Amino acid sequence: MASCAVAGLRGYAAVLLFAVSAAAQQPAQISKVADDGLVIDRVAEASKRDLPRDLLKRIVNEDVDVLRGKRSDGTYQYATYERFEAGRKTESFSIQPREDRMQTVEVKGSFVYRAIVDVPSRRMLVRKNLPVWIESVEIELVPEGKSQNERQTIDVKAWLQPGEIRPVDFTAVARQATVRVVAQVDPKGGYGNLDVTLVQARIVDNADSPYASAVASAKAMQRALDNSDIPSLRAMAQRMRDSFGASMRTVSTVSSAVPAAPASTLTVTAFFDTATQLEMQTELQMIEDLLTGSESERREGLDRLHQLIRRTRR
Repeated sequence: MASCAVAGLRGYAAVLLFAVSAAAQQPAQISKVADDGLVIDRVAEASKRDLPRDLLKRIVNEDVDVLRGKRSDGTYQYATYERFEAGRKTESFSIQPREDRMQTVEVKGSFVYRAIVDVPSRRMLVRKNLPVWIESVEIELVPEGKSQNERQTIDVKAWLQPGEIRPVDFTAVARQATVRVVAQVDPKGGYGNLDVTLVQARIVDNADSPYASAVASAKAMQRALDNSDIPSLRAMAQRMRDSFGASMRTVSTVSSAVPAAPASTLTVTAFFDTATQLEMQTELQMIEDLLTGSESERREGLDRLHQLIRRTRR
Protein backbone atom coordinates (compact mmCIF):
# COMPACT_ATOMS: atom_id res chain seq x y z
CA MET A 1 0.00 0.00 0.00
CA ALA A 2 2.81 2.40 0.91
CA SER A 3 4.60 1.77 -2.36
CA CYS A 4 1.35 2.40 -4.29
CA ALA A 5 0.85 5.65 -2.43
CA VAL A 6 4.41 6.77 -3.19
CA ALA A 7 3.93 5.88 -6.84
CA GLY A 8 0.69 7.84 -6.91
CA LEU A 9 2.36 10.87 -5.37
CA ARG A 10 5.20 10.64 -7.86
CA GLY A 11 2.69 10.53 -10.70
CA TYR A 12 0.88 13.54 -9.29
CA ALA A 13 4.16 15.41 -8.86
CA ALA A 14 5.13 14.70 -12.45
CA VAL A 15 1.79 16.00 -13.73
CA LEU A 16 1.96 19.05 -11.50
CA LEU A 17 5.52 19.79 -12.60
CA PHE A 18 4.49 19.55 -16.25
CA ALA A 19 1.54 21.90 -15.75
CA VAL A 20 3.50 24.47 -13.75
CA SER A 21 6.42 24.32 -16.19
CA ALA A 22 4.05 24.85 -19.10
CA ALA A 23 2.68 27.94 -17.41
CA ALA A 24 6.15 29.26 -16.60
CA GLN A 25 7.39 28.72 -20.13
CA GLN A 26 4.49 30.50 -21.84
CA PRO A 27 6.37 32.94 -24.09
CA ALA A 28 5.03 36.35 -24.96
CA GLN A 29 4.51 35.12 -28.53
CA ILE A 30 1.85 32.67 -27.34
CA SER A 31 -0.17 35.52 -25.87
CA LYS A 32 0.20 37.28 -29.21
CA VAL A 33 -1.21 34.22 -30.99
CA ALA A 34 -4.21 34.25 -28.67
CA ASP A 35 -4.76 37.93 -29.49
CA ASP A 36 -4.48 37.14 -33.20
CA GLY A 37 -7.51 34.89 -32.84
CA LEU A 38 -9.53 37.86 -31.60
CA VAL A 39 -8.24 40.11 -34.39
CA ILE A 40 -8.98 37.57 -37.15
CA ASP A 41 -12.48 37.00 -35.77
CA ARG A 42 -13.21 40.76 -35.79
CA VAL A 43 -11.78 41.28 -39.28
CA ALA A 44 -13.78 38.36 -40.64
CA GLU A 45 -16.93 39.68 -38.96
CA ALA A 46 -16.53 43.12 -40.59
CA SER A 47 -15.54 41.77 -44.02
CA LYS A 48 -17.94 41.25 -46.87
CA ARG A 49 -16.28 40.57 -50.20
CA ASP A 50 -13.10 42.38 -49.21
CA LEU A 51 -11.66 39.74 -46.85
CA PRO A 52 -7.86 40.35 -46.80
CA ARG A 53 -7.00 36.68 -47.32
CA ASP A 54 -3.29 37.13 -48.07
CA LEU A 55 -2.71 39.23 -44.94
CA LEU A 56 -4.70 36.91 -42.68
CA LYS A 57 -2.98 33.86 -44.12
CA ARG A 58 0.44 35.35 -43.33
CA ILE A 59 -0.70 35.95 -39.74
CA VAL A 60 -2.05 32.41 -39.38
CA ASN A 61 1.10 30.88 -40.92
CA GLU A 62 3.27 32.81 -38.47
CA ASP A 63 1.04 31.70 -35.60
CA VAL A 64 1.38 28.04 -36.63
CA ASP A 65 5.18 28.39 -36.62
CA VAL A 66 5.05 29.90 -33.13
CA LEU A 67 2.75 27.17 -31.80
CA ARG A 68 4.99 24.47 -33.24
CA GLY A 69 8.06 26.08 -31.67
CA LYS A 70 9.97 26.79 -34.86
CA ARG A 71 13.74 26.93 -34.43
CA SER A 72 16.29 28.94 -36.40
CA ASP A 73 17.35 25.87 -38.42
CA GLY A 74 13.81 25.22 -39.65
CA THR A 75 13.03 22.34 -37.26
CA TYR A 76 10.30 22.45 -34.61
CA GLN A 77 9.99 21.73 -30.92
CA TYR A 78 6.48 20.28 -31.18
CA ALA A 79 6.46 18.91 -34.75
CA THR A 80 8.59 16.67 -36.95
CA TYR A 81 9.06 16.07 -40.66
CA GLU A 82 7.67 12.73 -41.81
CA ARG A 83 7.91 10.78 -45.08
CA PHE A 84 4.64 12.06 -46.54
CA GLU A 85 4.79 14.19 -49.65
CA ALA A 86 4.19 17.89 -49.03
CA GLY A 87 5.51 19.24 -52.32
CA ARG A 88 8.13 18.85 -55.02
CA LYS A 89 11.06 20.80 -56.36
CA THR A 90 12.05 19.91 -59.93
CA GLU A 91 14.98 21.11 -62.03
CA SER A 92 15.54 20.23 -65.68
CA PHE A 93 18.90 19.68 -67.36
CA SER A 94 20.20 19.07 -70.86
CA ILE A 95 22.78 16.30 -70.99
CA GLN A 96 25.16 17.10 -73.82
CA PRO A 97 26.96 14.40 -75.83
CA ARG A 98 30.60 14.13 -74.69
CA GLU A 99 33.12 11.51 -75.63
CA ASP A 100 35.68 12.26 -72.94
CA ARG A 101 33.65 12.34 -69.71
CA MET A 102 30.23 12.23 -68.11
CA GLN A 103 28.18 15.21 -66.97
CA THR A 104 27.19 15.88 -63.36
CA VAL A 105 24.05 17.83 -62.50
CA GLU A 106 23.19 19.04 -59.01
CA VAL A 107 20.01 19.89 -57.09
CA LYS A 108 19.72 21.20 -53.52
CA GLY A 109 16.74 21.21 -51.18
CA SER A 110 15.60 21.43 -47.56
CA PHE A 111 13.59 18.87 -45.59
CA VAL A 112 13.39 16.33 -48.39
CA TYR A 113 13.38 12.54 -48.23
CA ARG A 114 13.41 11.27 -51.81
CA ALA A 115 14.96 12.08 -55.19
CA ILE A 116 13.35 11.12 -58.49
CA VAL A 117 15.43 10.92 -61.66
CA ASP A 118 13.15 11.26 -64.66
CA VAL A 119 13.78 11.15 -68.40
CA PRO A 120 10.83 13.05 -69.95
CA SER A 121 9.15 11.65 -73.02
CA ARG A 122 9.62 14.91 -74.91
CA ARG A 123 12.18 17.64 -75.24
CA MET A 124 11.26 21.13 -76.41
CA LEU A 125 7.60 19.99 -76.07
CA VAL A 126 7.44 18.40 -79.55
CA ARG A 127 10.63 16.43 -80.20
CA LYS A 128 10.98 12.98 -78.73
CA ASN A 129 13.60 12.74 -76.00
CA LEU A 130 16.65 10.47 -76.15
CA PRO A 131 17.71 7.78 -73.66
CA VAL A 132 20.06 8.95 -70.90
CA TRP A 133 22.70 6.80 -69.22
CA ILE A 134 22.60 7.22 -65.42
CA GLU A 135 25.90 6.23 -63.91
CA SER A 136 25.12 7.03 -60.27
CA VAL A 137 23.17 9.20 -57.86
CA GLU A 138 25.22 10.79 -55.07
CA ILE A 139 23.46 12.23 -52.04
CA GLU A 140 25.01 14.46 -49.38
CA LEU A 141 22.60 15.22 -46.55
CA VAL A 142 22.29 16.55 -43.02
CA PRO A 143 19.61 14.44 -41.25
CA GLU A 144 16.98 16.23 -39.20
CA GLY A 145 18.16 16.57 -35.61
CA LYS A 146 21.84 16.05 -36.48
CA SER A 147 24.72 18.30 -37.45
CA GLN A 148 27.05 15.92 -39.28
CA ASN A 149 26.86 15.23 -43.00
CA GLU A 150 26.02 11.79 -44.31
CA ARG A 151 26.80 10.50 -47.79
CA GLN A 152 24.88 7.99 -49.85
CA THR A 153 25.85 6.71 -53.30
CA ILE A 154 23.57 4.60 -55.49
CA ASP A 155 25.10 2.99 -58.57
CA VAL A 156 22.45 2.89 -61.28
CA LYS A 157 24.53 2.08 -64.37
CA ALA A 158 21.54 1.84 -66.69
CA TRP A 159 19.92 3.55 -69.65
CA LEU A 160 16.71 5.35 -68.73
CA GLN A 161 14.35 5.40 -71.66
CA PRO A 162 12.06 8.39 -72.38
CA GLY A 163 9.19 8.29 -69.89
CA GLU A 164 11.13 6.18 -67.36
CA ILE A 165 11.79 7.27 -63.78
CA ARG A 166 14.11 6.07 -61.02
CA PRO A 167 13.20 7.01 -57.41
CA VAL A 168 15.89 7.06 -54.71
CA ASP A 169 14.94 7.20 -51.01
CA PHE A 170 17.24 8.91 -48.53
CA THR A 171 18.44 7.16 -45.39
CA ALA A 172 16.69 9.88 -43.35
CA VAL A 173 14.64 13.03 -43.81
CA ALA A 174 17.27 15.61 -44.74
CA ARG A 175 17.36 19.05 -43.18
CA GLN A 176 19.65 19.97 -46.07
CA ALA A 177 20.40 17.78 -49.07
CA THR A 178 22.49 17.98 -52.23
CA VAL A 179 21.78 15.43 -54.96
CA ARG A 180 24.25 14.92 -57.81
CA VAL A 181 23.37 12.77 -60.82
CA VAL A 182 26.20 11.56 -63.04
CA ALA A 183 24.79 11.05 -66.54
CA GLN A 184 25.69 10.70 -70.20
CA VAL A 185 24.01 10.40 -73.61
CA ASP A 186 25.10 8.61 -76.76
CA PRO A 187 27.98 10.69 -78.22
CA LYS A 188 26.69 9.95 -81.72
CA GLY A 189 23.26 11.38 -80.97
CA GLY A 190 21.97 14.71 -79.73
CA TYR A 191 21.40 15.99 -76.24
CA GLY A 192 18.91 14.42 -73.84
CA ASN A 193 16.69 16.06 -71.24
CA LEU A 194 16.83 14.94 -67.62
CA ASP A 195 14.64 16.03 -64.69
CA VAL A 196 15.70 15.70 -61.06
CA THR A 197 12.95 16.09 -58.46
CA LEU A 198 13.27 16.41 -54.68
CA VAL A 199 10.20 15.30 -52.70
CA GLN A 200 9.58 17.49 -49.66
CA ALA A 201 8.55 15.99 -46.32
CA ARG A 202 5.33 16.91 -44.55
CA ILE A 203 5.26 18.55 -41.13
CA VAL A 204 3.40 16.39 -38.60
CA ASP A 205 2.41 17.86 -35.24
CA ASN A 206 3.36 15.94 -32.11
CA ALA A 207 0.47 14.46 -30.14
CA ASP A 208 2.02 15.64 -26.85
CA SER A 209 2.26 19.29 -27.92
CA PRO A 210 0.73 21.62 -25.32
CA TYR A 211 -0.70 23.63 -28.22
CA ALA A 212 -2.09 20.75 -30.28
CA SER A 213 -5.66 22.04 -30.13
CA ALA A 214 -4.62 25.56 -31.15
CA VAL A 215 -2.56 24.22 -34.07
CA ALA A 216 -5.52 22.17 -35.28
CA SER A 217 -7.68 25.29 -35.17
CA ALA A 218 -5.06 27.35 -37.02
CA LYS A 219 -4.77 24.71 -39.77
CA ALA A 220 -8.56 24.74 -40.12
CA MET A 221 -8.34 28.54 -40.45
CA GLN A 222 -5.86 28.10 -43.31
CA ARG A 223 -8.35 25.88 -45.14
CA ALA A 224 -11.19 28.33 -44.44
CA LEU A 225 -9.14 31.18 -45.91
CA ASP A 226 -8.40 29.13 -49.04
CA ASN A 227 -12.15 28.59 -49.47
CA SER A 228 -13.22 32.11 -48.36
CA ASP A 229 -15.37 30.41 -45.72
CA ILE A 230 -15.96 33.26 -43.27
CA PRO A 231 -18.26 31.38 -40.81
CA SER A 232 -15.69 28.58 -40.41
CA LEU A 233 -12.87 31.11 -40.15
CA ARG A 234 -14.62 32.91 -37.31
CA ALA A 235 -15.50 29.68 -35.51
CA MET A 236 -11.91 28.42 -35.67
CA ALA A 237 -10.49 31.81 -34.60
CA GLN A 238 -12.74 31.75 -31.52
CA ARG A 239 -11.83 28.13 -30.85
CA MET A 240 -8.11 28.90 -31.06
CA ARG A 241 -8.41 31.73 -28.57
CA ASP A 242 -10.60 29.63 -26.25
CA SER A 243 -8.05 26.80 -26.31
CA PHE A 244 -5.51 29.07 -24.59
CA GLY A 245 -8.08 30.12 -22.01
CA ALA A 246 -8.84 26.47 -21.20
CA SER A 247 -5.15 25.67 -20.95
CA MET A 248 -4.48 28.51 -18.55
CA ARG A 249 -7.51 27.62 -16.42
CA THR A 250 -6.29 24.02 -16.16
CA VAL A 251 -2.84 25.10 -15.04
CA SER A 252 -4.30 27.57 -12.55
CA THR A 253 -6.60 24.92 -11.09
CA VAL A 254 -3.77 22.43 -10.69
CA SER A 255 -1.56 25.01 -8.97
CA SER A 256 -4.26 26.11 -6.53
CA ALA A 257 -5.05 22.50 -5.66
CA VAL A 258 -1.58 21.69 -4.25
CA PRO A 259 -2.38 22.13 -0.51
CA ALA A 260 -5.50 19.96 -0.53
CA ALA A 261 -5.01 16.29 -1.38
CA PRO A 262 -8.62 15.51 -2.44
CA ALA A 263 -8.79 18.54 -4.74
CA SER A 264 -5.44 17.66 -6.29
CA THR A 265 -6.67 14.18 -7.17
CA LEU A 266 -9.71 15.57 -9.01
CA THR A 267 -7.60 18.15 -10.83
CA VAL A 268 -5.09 15.57 -12.07
CA THR A 269 -7.92 13.49 -13.51
CA ALA A 270 -9.27 16.50 -15.41
CA PHE A 271 -5.78 17.24 -16.73
CA PHE A 272 -5.41 13.76 -18.14
CA ASP A 273 -8.85 14.11 -19.79
CA THR A 274 -7.68 17.28 -21.50
CA ALA A 275 -4.44 15.67 -22.63
CA THR A 276 -6.31 12.71 -24.06
CA GLN A 277 -8.64 15.03 -25.93
CA LEU A 278 -5.72 16.94 -27.45
CA GLU A 279 -4.07 13.68 -28.49
CA MET A 280 -7.25 12.50 -30.18
CA GLN A 281 -7.66 15.82 -32.00
CA THR A 282 -4.11 15.61 -33.32
CA GLU A 283 -4.57 11.98 -34.37
CA LEU A 284 -7.81 12.85 -36.20
CA GLN A 285 -6.06 15.70 -38.01
CA MET A 286 -3.32 13.30 -39.07
CA ILE A 287 -5.92 10.80 -40.28
CA GLU A 288 -7.64 13.54 -42.28
CA ASP A 289 -4.36 14.46 -43.97
CA LEU A 290 -3.64 10.82 -44.81
CA LEU A 291 -7.10 10.26 -46.29
CA THR A 292 -6.45 13.05 -48.82
CA GLY A 293 -3.13 11.55 -49.95
CA SER A 294 -2.04 8.67 -52.15
CA GLU A 295 -3.57 5.18 -52.12
CA SER A 296 -1.03 3.86 -49.60
CA GLU A 297 -1.55 6.92 -47.38
CA ARG A 298 -5.34 6.44 -47.51
CA ARG A 299 -4.94 2.83 -46.39
CA GLU A 300 -2.75 3.95 -43.50
CA GLY A 301 -5.34 6.60 -42.61
CA LEU A 302 -8.10 3.98 -42.48
CA ASP A 303 -5.96 1.71 -40.29
CA ARG A 304 -5.31 4.59 -37.88
CA LEU A 305 -9.01 5.44 -37.84
CA HIS A 306 -9.94 1.86 -36.96
CA GLN A 307 -7.35 1.81 -34.16
CA LEU A 308 -8.69 5.11 -32.79
CA ILE A 309 -12.25 3.79 -32.81
CA ARG A 310 -11.19 0.65 -30.94
CA ARG A 311 -9.41 2.75 -28.32
CA THR A 312 -12.52 4.86 -27.70
CA ARG A 313 -14.61 1.72 -27.08
CA ARG A 314 -12.46 0.54 -24.19
